[in-house]
Amino acid sequence: MTVSDTPRNNTLTMRAQPLLAVDDVERAGEWYRKVLDARSGHGGRDYEQLLVDGHMILQLHRLDEGHHHGPLGDPSLPRGNGVAIWFETPDFDGTVARVREAGADVVTDVHVNPNAGHREIWIRDLDGYLVVFAEPA
Repeated sequence: MTVSDTPRNNTLTMRAQPLLAVDDVERAGEWYRKVLDARSGHGGRDYEQLLVDGHMILQLHRLDEGHHHGPLGDPSLPRGNGVAIWFETPDFDGTVARVREAGADVVTDVHVNPNAGHREIWIRDLDGYLVVFAEPA
């Protein structure tokens, strides 16, 4: 084990904050708030932060808005090709119920992942991103 592999008092020293480029931030934000049981941490037409238990777990950014960094993607290409946004949730059954209520496009319905040994559901969001919800292993 190297120094970088050694946990420091079980404190999380880095946290992912994925950002998805979407066509309509407000629409995608509303959808994700329902499915994730999240709240808005920013709100707006160009950018949104989604919070669960006070932690930002996802950012949404309007695809064609460059702000200070330039465009995030090419609008002529499909969104999320080769990307899966993965969420682990202790309330798996509640999440699945919200997914169904939102009318999500289910890619792979609830199943047990033979490698991880936990239940998962794979869906597509409004912009075509692959989103996976899994219960803790």
